[in-house]
Amino acid sequence: MTYYMITNRNVEAGRLGNQRADLSFWINNNGNATDFAAWTGPIPADDFKRVILDATKGFPDVPMEEHAEQKHVTLFIHGFNNSWDDAAQRYKSLCDGLFADQQSMGLCILFTWPSNGQPFGYLPDREDARATAPDLAAVLNEFYDWLLVQQRLAARNPDAACKAKTSIIAHSMGNYVLQKAMQYSWSRNNQPLLISLVNQLLMVAADVDNDLFDQNIQKGDGAAMANLTYRITALFSGRDPILGVSAGLKHFGKRRLGRSGLDYPRVPDNVWQIDCSNLLVGPDRDVHSAYFDSPKTIAVMRDVLRGFDRKRIEQALGLI
Repeated sequence: MTYYMITNRNVEAGRLGNQRADLSFWINNNGNATDFAAWTGPIPADDFKRVILDATKGFPDVPMEEHAEQKHVTLFIHGFNNSWDDAAQRYKSLCDGLFADQQSMGLCILFTWPSNGQPFGYLPDREDARATAPDLAAVLNEFYDWLLVQQRLAARNPDAACKAKTSIIAHSMGNYVLQKAMQYSWSRNNQPLLISLVNQLLMVAADVDNDLFDQNIQKGDGAAMANLTYRITALFSGRDPILGVSAGLKHFGKRRLGRSGLDYPRVPDNVWQIDCSNLLVGPDRDVHSAYFDSPKTIAVMRDVLRGFDRKRIEQALGLI
């Protein structure tokens, strides 16, 4: 299995550190995502892009009525308190669950940012997340420009249509990084309405305000995310103690999306949520990260990525 990584972490002592640096690009063909020595890089951005495009050429070309079988190029953004080792382990777990063997959803790229990797580093991580947003936005802009080119090619020649969907899975404070990055990208591209940058966005245990998608805020971060995405799914649980602490640190009067769910009813119709409290295994203290270890939540993520209708997913979960 091949692994892919984009990072703005510095390189120190033969590993990725906790300081912000220029974006760098890495490939791992050795099948061990958690061993930094197995990664090749940094490599030029154009070479990295070429490797990704070459990989997608091997994806099956499925008819429109079978779009659920289409493969994905997925970006995974980790959360708070993750050293590189932690991020790599979580990335490997996600790849094992969704991007391996016969049932692979396509390929997954790790975006790892300089989280401080210390339990007492919440506020410094918040600043690191905000500082990382322009770097992630640069990556999203590359995706956007490439999608525009592909759309024009497909308009002239249907055989040139893209074989892959683009999707993002963000965990915890990685959603805050993404929130700010998508606002940068939306503004940079003149608030486009004609093309979705992301097909499916999964916000897992999102450490963001639960009124992020309030439609009364016309040009806010939530509007940017909703307009750049075909569908946004928030996976949350009231059992999450980490986000309870997070809410207490902010004193802003708003609850965390990943713990309390969306602040209904003022949200766009392409934004919805799934309460995963009964799907997560293990004690409450582990809930914040258990989404990536529970077979039931992994199955939900797969169905969401496949683009299944939300009522179909809710019926399968016994929610309706």
